[in-house]
Amino acid sequence: MSFMKGDLLTKTRKLVKGLAKAEPVWLKAMEQAPPPTFPRVDGKVQKITLPEDVYVKKFFQKHPDSAYHDAIKFLDFNPVPARIFAWRVLELKEQGVSEEEAMAAANMEYRAEKKMKKKAYSRLKQIARLQGKKPPPNPFPSAIKQIQAEERKYVRDRFFNPKIKEIAQRLKEEKAAEMQERKRGGW
Repeated sequence: MSFMKGDLLTKTRKLVKGLAKAEPVWLKAMEQAPPPTFPRVDGKVQKITLPEDVYVKKFFQKHPDSAYHDAIKFLDFNPVPARIFAWRVLELKEQGVSEEEAMAAANMEYRAEKKMKKKAYSRLKQIARLQGKKPPPNPFPSAIKQIQAEERKYVRDRFFNPKIKEIAQRLKEEKAAEMQERKRGGW
């Protein structure tokens, strides 16, 4: 039906009219209340961009270690550092500061805040050690360690889940049988 133009209703009408298809039960109801049609945009659909997206990209180029933060969630209670950086640059630009100076100032503020958070975290770890408690989670985890933590349960699962053990055993048996066939076949 891809050669026919139109929506589902138009295509079905043509098929029924040409006696290529029996009239479906839903056709009359759909003709009485057709689905809404939306105007098509000629060409490509425009990508939605925010004014700060340019600075978010520049932030990630300058600080690739912050790439584990998801810059898409910009309506979160705690916005990601890239968005805060971009908003600060835009704010400074509105006040009449040049782009380079605004980026430098926002970068300096970001580094100072990150340094302050690291210092506070090290102090929290010290206090936890003195009290004999487990230290709080790291506010600046490594992207690799974060991904590994998410995957850890699946890695462990392959050793302890009986279904996965059964699948692995079956694969081993199939491979052994294939090797036996190769030996017999004279490979």
